[in-house]
Amino acid sequence: MLLLLLLPPPSPPLFPSTNFTPPRYSRLSIRPRRLLTSSASAASNEVDAFTKYSGYLFDLNSSEAESLTEYNISKIGAIYQNKPFILLRRLFQTATTLGIWFALRYYDRLTDRADFMFQVRAAELRKILVQLGPAYIKIAQAISSRADLIPPSYLDELSLLQDRIAPFSTEVAFDTIEQELGLPIDVLFSEISPEPVAAASLGQVYQARLRSSGEVVAIKVQRPGVRAAISLDILILRYLAGVIRRAGKFNTDLQSVIDEWASSLFREMDYKREANNGVKFRQLYGSIKDVVVPEMYVEQTTNKVLIMQWIEGQKLSEVKDLYMIEVGVYCSFNQLLEFGFYHADPHPGNLFRTYDGKLAYLDFGMMGEFKQELRDGFIEACLHLVNRDYDALAEDFVTLGLLPPTADKDTVTEALTGVFRNAVSKGIRNISFGDLLGNLGTTMYKFKFRIPSYFSLVIRSLAVLEGIAISVNPNYKVLGSTYPWIARKVLTDSSPKLKSSLQDLLYEDGVFRIDRLESLLTESLRARTERALVTKQVEDNDSKMAIKQILSFALNEKGSFVREILLQELAKGLDALGVATLNSMTANLPFGPSSVSSMTDEDITNLRTLRRLMLLLSGLQQTETSVKEVKGVNSNGNLKPSSNELSLLPYGMVSGQEMLPLLSAIAELPQDSQQQLLRLPADLAGKLVSRVAARTIRRAFL
Repeated sequence: MLLLLLLPPPSPPLFPSTNFTPPRYSRLSIRPRRLLTSSASAASNEVDAFTKYSGYLFDLNSSEAESLTEYNISKIGAIYQNKPFILLRRLFQTATTLGIWFALRYYDRLTDRADFMFQVRAAELRKILVQLGPAYIKIAQAISSRADLIPPSYLDELSLLQDRIAPFSTEVAFDTIEQELGLPIDVLFSEISPEPVAAASLGQVYQARLRSSGEVVAIKVQRPGVRAAISLDILILRYLAGVIRRAGKFNTDLQSVIDEWASSLFREMDYKREANNGVKFRQLYGSIKDVVVPEMYVEQTTNKVLIMQWIEGQKLSEVKDLYMIEVGVYCSFNQLLEFGFYHADPHPGNLFRTYDGKLAYLDFGMMGEFKQELRDGFIEACLHLVNRDYDALAEDFVTLGLLPPTADKDTVTEALTGVFRNAVSKGIRNISFGDLLGNLGTTMYKFKFRIPSYFSLVIRSLAVLEGIAISVNPNYKVLGSTYPWIARKVLTDSSPKLKSSLQDLLYEDGVFRIDRLESLLTESLRARTERALVTKQVEDNDSKMAIKQILSFALNEKGSFVREILLQELAKGLDALGVATLNSMTANLPFGPSSVSSMTDEDITNLRTLRRLMLLLSGLQQTETSVKEVKGVNSNGNLKPSSNELSLLPYGMVSGQEMLPLLSAIAELPQDSQQQLLRLPADLAGKLVSRVAARTIRRAFL
């Protein structure tokens, strides 16, 4: 929302020079207010389109205006119950304005002029939304980042609503600053831009220099009358949502969705709250590599005036930088799934690439909270989706509040299988978040899915992020880029719920699913934030680097749970290898075992699991050839038992040449990791002795 449109700074320079191409729009020079030119003063007296068209909505007395500090539909209804003519006038104005536009579009289709008039109608729609005001602009902003959903002409026009809206009077803005802060502008600032450098739906931004410290800041000033206008439009939209739900028999409580959106919109209009949100966001995510969060001047901020650190840069959507997108994905992962405090309005006007190559977040008015149980449920749903466990996915939808507990799980599972099968068959890296939502729509309606109030903001946040990424790379999939971080979190999180989920995922009917562990580890290695690793994909094939990453993970404190699983499975495999070795040594002796093998099917499975574990730790992928060398692979990805024990021995061992990369990587591990590695043989030996002892006792007494 805060589009800081900049060119290299004027003399004297306020900011260091850079080698980056400046944005298309030049910055207005900063000058003391007393130096405002007559042309600037004249410009400040112009009336913006919103005020000219909808200014009659602003007329509320002081007590009514003060009661609208927070969203309360009862208070709003009570206010406009006494103003029926304003309500009817707004209904008529909105219906006729949008109705005429839709009628013209219909006429264009009838006269075969639709393609010719496409650009014209798109521009007309943008102007109509500006005239109708912030509520309608916010709705347009929600879809203006989805290049895959709306035509290019409309995308170009609606994207202008993110940060390029006609400003209101500068004289009014300066008066608001002085009234809110209680001091003349010349006392507060040594310099201030004579006109706003950016204007958006709720306010506009000026650049200034603090007289007290000399620091350059951005001053956001709220539009006059914006609360009254939004309140009435929300009242109308909420009423229409109720009519639509009843007429269309929607399962989703559309009015609750409107309420959640309206609540966030009212929170966004409280600049003191926004400043506190910015402080919290900076504390949680400001230390992430290559993420910048501006400093908030909380003590000098009021409900209608916000002062924050000035950030130089370009809109993320205008910079073709894949690394910035990856940083944004990682930061979004931390917001949604690590801490649960997330930016719910990440449109291109709120995401900047600074001139020194960092991702800057701006505008913290619309934030969301994602509770811990919902975060865990979302992660589990992603795991079950990737692993095609649709029974568990149906349960996840109950946990997330999308399905009522009374829903027929079998029928829902069958429907979900049909919805997700094609999407998942392409692989996690090719799953489109937008496609998933589209394909899920019919099923959600049929099975009475509900849209919880929190869910609309989460979905919007992810969808907008994917929309921004698509503008850089049309093939980008935000879910595919987020999943590596989900995999890493599942493997390292200390949450008992996620540990239980990992245990259930890796053990199916008591059988270890090494293919799933391989998948999680492989995906977790794709979770990266280093620029060199993002731009230089050749590193993916570096076997030694992969080994070091796997070992570092397994030997880290966060990897202790997975390390225990690995040690347990290694002990099982070594136990089976010992039995197979003993059988092969005694097979041809006169007193050797008979045709009845002492190895069980479990031993055979454990032996092959051992082989795959060793290949995994040595940085090698199990090739199709190596699988085919032993006959048969079952549906779980494990090899079917064979009656020939002698042929099993090679599959429990790894050659010395294959182990060389592992030994080389161990030598380069940090000292603490090497010390942890030295303790592993004793732990493994203890588990192996326990297993051998249990096998001996079992054979002796059973």
